[in-house]
Amino acid sequence: MRTRSITGVLVAIAFICAAHPSVAQEKGKTEAAKLTTESKAALQKLYASAELAKLLGPKAQAILVFPKVTKAGLGIGGQYGEGSLLKNGTAAAYYKTTGASFGLQAGSQQYGYAMFFMNAKALDEFASASGFEVGVGPSVVLVDEGMAKTTTTNTLKDDIYAFVFGQKGLMAGLGIQGNKITKITPK
Repeated sequence: MRTRSITGVLVAIAFICAAHPSVAQEKGKTEAAKLTTESKAALQKLYASAELAKLLGPKAQAILVFPKVTKAGLGIGGQYGEGSLLKNGTAAAYYKTTGASFGLQAGSQQYGYAMFFMNAKALDEFASASGFEVGVGPSVVLVDEGMAKTTTTNTLKDDIYAFVFGQKGLMAGLGIQGNKITKITPK
């Protein structure tokens, strides 16, 4: 019986995360300013923990920062988060990331991630898409801790580099995950 109630709660959280309306859309400019502040603070924390990210920052055309993404699931899962596209330290646009996953998985976690757009073509493709799917279009390289320690900016040649940071909670398992990034407009 306890497993059923836990399953119900996790499935409800997953659907709420995936269907949750954008905070920036609902609350307007005040929430957009708060999201910008949170994104900038999250980027500074990433810079403090990953030297490669700090070196990429000034070379990037723009950086999309999601300070907090919530992910939960038990068999079926979902994730949701909002972030700012920072150009020269200023928020140029706001986005949400949503995803669904299916497979052997259980738990919940929160994390942040940042995507460094290294050339104008990748940024233009991202900005002009009605919904950007990670893994479709410009190449996205997920930088793990080992790569971050052994790579220099001279050897980096890909379009977009993504860093995951600040993981809290426990999410275990295998699954097929789709991740979509969509622009949101503060009112």
